[in-house]
Amino acid sequence: MQTRYGKYELKRPLGSGASGTVYCALDTFAGRDVALKVLDGKVLHDPRMGELTRGQFMNEAALAGRLSHPHIVAIYEAVMEDDAGYVAMEYVAGGNLLKFTQADRLLPVNDVVQIGFKSCSALDYAFRQGVIHRDIKPANILVSEGTNIKVADFGSALLRSAGNSDQIVGTPSYMSPEQMSGRELTHHSDMYAMGVVLYELLCGRKPFAAGTIDELFRKIATEVPPPPGKLRTGVPQRLDEIVLRMISKRPEDRYPTWAELALELAQVGRLSVYQREIADSEKFDYLCKSQIFGKLSDAHLWELVQGSRWSRLPPRTTILREDEAGSSMYLLGGGDLKVTRRGRLLNLLKSGECFGEMAFILGAAATRHATVEAMTDAVVAEFEPSGIARLSEGCRLQIAHGLLRTLVERLAMANARISQQ
Repeated sequence: MQTRYGKYELKRPLGSGASGTVYCALDTFAGRDVALKVLDGKVLHDPRMGELTRGQFMNEAALAGRLSHPHIVAIYEAVMEDDAGYVAMEYVAGGNLLKFTQADRLLPVNDVVQIGFKSCSALDYAFRQGVIHRDIKPANILVSEGTNIKVADFGSALLRSAGNSDQIVGTPSYMSPEQMSGRELTHHSDMYAMGVVLYELLCGRKPFAAGTIDELFRKIATEVPPPPGKLRTGVPQRLDEIVLRMISKRPEDRYPTWAELALELAQVGRLSVYQREIADSEKFDYLCKSQIFGKLSDAHLWELVQGSRWSRLPPRTTILREDEAGSSMYLLGGGDLKVTRRGRLLNLLKSGECFGEMAFILGAAATRHATVEAMTDAVVAEFEPSGIARLSEGCRLQIAHGLLRTLVERLAMANARISQQ
């Protein structure tokens, strides 16, 4: 058996399918593990399967280096030869969501909400790059850690700029009515499939099941499944409504955009995590509305979500104390804070405002010149220099731009006040 493909050295098999096998392999140049999908040479020469397999391979090859998002598996390289081919992708160690569709292994409801929210972000990004996945299902959503997921397997994707393939592809149980009838597809077909995934993660069963493909397609086209809350206790009614809208028969009855769907899921997530850990979707929403970080791309915002520490604080909690050393910068996500010096009120901070930037910019523990205290229930994010240093160069650059913009605005305000005196 061949144990090396180009610079990739096979370590162990991860799984196999109709067109080939996926291995954990070592990139001997970069020194990192990758997932290497090796195509079966016999399949490539098969009169019936060969053309389809090559087409799917070329789809993934076209996306190499094109989709860069924290919740999409990165495609590093694709090589096709006469009788063989392989695709090198990001290795995700946690397996896929399929195991969490079993009735005895269901995830907490709020974890399902977070997975849905992050999948929306990934699929919205892909759609804006001209890509419709066409095969969203639990097996194609990988788990990196906790509720952090990565959408994988773009072999069936429709690349709108290339105008490719009117062929009906996908997995029957997750195909929308318009997809199974061969109609023109938009992001709504992926939205439908994501709705089926959420339904399955919530209930441990698909919304439609049948003994034959014809019967399955008839149910998809004509029947309305019971709400998830009828099959599992603890599912909020609003989440029932969201999932059922995602799997509406007509594309125009689903959410107009991924962003609107994500907002609905974020609101459900906030309700269900009250007095518990702050959901990643909630953190993302706070960052979007902040002065410094609001102009960052979605991908960079997701980096920040993972590179920060968040807390819910009761009133009268002291966050910073004057004359104490510190180097972190903070964001007030929600609530009200007061800034005092020697007991004298200097400022009131509202949601979206940052504080502690000067010590952060200096890059070393500096003496704080004021005390910052919560006046109401508050949500606060802390950004440590060491955490920011681990972010990508592009993300750090955008944060620097945000800090510079904020400092210039404050300097202009100070000049205006001085000129009025």
